[in-house]
Amino acid sequence: MDWSMLGWIALAIAAVGFLVLCIALSVVLFSVKKNLDYVADTLNGLDGQIQGITRESTDLLHKGNRLVEDVQGKVEKLNSVVDAVQGVGYSVQNLNTSVDRVTNSITTNISQNEEQISQVVQWSNVAMEIADKWNQRQRQNKTVKSRY
Repeated sequence: MDWSMLGWIALAIAAVGFLVLCIALSVVLFSVKKNLDYVADTLNGLDGQIQGITRESTDLLHKGNRLVEDVQGKVEKLNSVVDAVQGVGYSVQNLNTSVDRVTNSITTNISQNEEQISQVVQWSNVAMEIADKWNQRQRQNKTVKSRY
């Protein structure tokens, strides 16, 4: 065989190889295109979902801020109630202190004047006995007068 024929055969084999390479490359590229299209569709779906999540998150933040404002308002109102209850507590404590002072004063006065109180009780007993005897005599005098 001559060399020119071998060149043409080599060229034909190279052309067939190049054709197979191009066909294989196009199959790979079409497969990659399908995968990229699928990824693009998925990303488009994710974009919509992310926008929905962002919108819901914003709404939740607004609601949370409103709740915080509401709670702060209620806490401020509750502070006045707590202050009022604290004032009542102080008043009750002052009243208890005053009652303790009065009780201690009475106890002290009673123990200091115990002898005088004892005499007053005795004199009141004597006065009651005299009053009872006086009433008895009055009744006896009425019954005696009524017989005559």
